[in-house]
Amino acid sequence: MILIREDLSIGFSRGLPCRILDHDFECLANEREYHMPDTINRVRTLLPALLVCLLLPMGNATFMSQTMSHPANAGAPSDGQKAFEKLKTLAGTWQGNVMGMPVNVTVRVTSSGNAILHEATSTARPDDPITMFYVEGDRLLATHYCDSGNRPRMEGKLSPDGKTVEFNLIDIAGNTQHGFMNHIAFTVVDDSHHTEAGSWTLPGNKPPFQVHIDYTRTR
Repeated sequence: MILIREDLSIGFSRGLPCRILDHDFECLANEREYHMPDTINRVRTLLPALLVCLLLPMGNATFMSQTMSHPANAGAPSDGQKAFEKLKTLAGTWQGNVMGMPVNVTVRVTSSGNAILHEATSTARPDDPITMFYVEGDRLLATHYCDSGNRPRMEGKLSPDGKTVEFNLIDIAGNTQHGFMNHIAFTVVDDSHHTEAGSWTLPGNKPPFQVHIDYTRTR
């Protein structure tokens, strides 16, 4: 125990307390001579609170991640959520052919399971149009980012047999002078095959352009 007198000051050297008197000082030989029960008691008292402060952000981050990937839902999944889960089974890479051109499609579940990215690429064309699928409320929605500069928004429905998710136009933004997509349907044949059918509105009262592509899974 250290007793402090009015004519005695306490300092520290190499982490040990020192007594300073008349410009001279004497350090305790080792830690065994230095006892601070009050300080130890304070540390013991504060340690649980410090641990809570450190662990609470970690717990919140884990909870947020789990909440994003598994939203709380007291009832049965909506029709939109069921259709969304069906589209998730298409995650992977696919290869098909349209009008003699090879087409590769990548479907990726992203944003902690809250969105699906569909990207089509081809060596015969420079652009890579993408479509994003997501659930809003109880509806499955899709936004197609077309290479012609527009963004049609569509709502998807699951067929009664549970094999096809079909989207129809809700509204559109952007330039429509070159036409725009108004319909797309995905049909799951099996784990390694699926089809995509699309329809585009063309300018000048031309009949809609329609396409059907058979895809085989490559990964």
